[in-house]
Amino acid sequence: MKNNKLFSVIFLLLLFSCGKNQESSTSNKTKVSTFYFIRHAEKDRSDATNKNPHLLEIGKQRAEKWSDVLKNIHFDAIYSTDYNRTKETAQPTASKNHLELTIYNPNSIDIPLFLKENEGKNVLVVGHSNTTPEFVNLILGNKKYDDIDDSNNANLYMLTVSGDIVSDVLLSIRN
Repeated sequence: MKNNKLFSVIFLLLLFSCGKNQESSTSNKTKVSTFYFIRHAEKDRSDATNKNPHLLEIGKQRAEKWSDVLKNIHFDAIYSTDYNRTKETAQPTASKNHLELTIYNPNSIDIPLFLKENEGKNVLVVGHSNTTPEFVNLILGNKKYDDIDDSNNANLYMLTVSGDIVSDVLLSIRN
């Protein structure tokens, strides 16, 4: 009988200590954020003076293709610069995720705040041939990627951030 009481006390202590350790490990768990960066699709270049052109038909098709490529990702936020071509590239994916676009200025992005606001989320960011790799490099903390060639609208940069650890991969998604 004495052994049964002792066994019960030890069992209860183990049970509570395991539960407590599990709670602390869950509360200390780092949230993983995943960022997807693309450049806008093909824009209309017929008027060199137009600083805010729309997408060409092939660009609209690429924007739809991006939404198809990314269809299995549930996005929590979609960022775009305030240009027709970036908004038109981001909109099909935003619509499929029932999201409004969040407009950002690549010249004044606060990286620590951006990371904090998007902690634990899946985020799509649509930018330009220079701002997209620059944004990626800022998150990486080094200049790994150069500007995108002007004829390239197919890069997909994927970054995963978990605490201080950032991993990245660059894919090229061609039509």
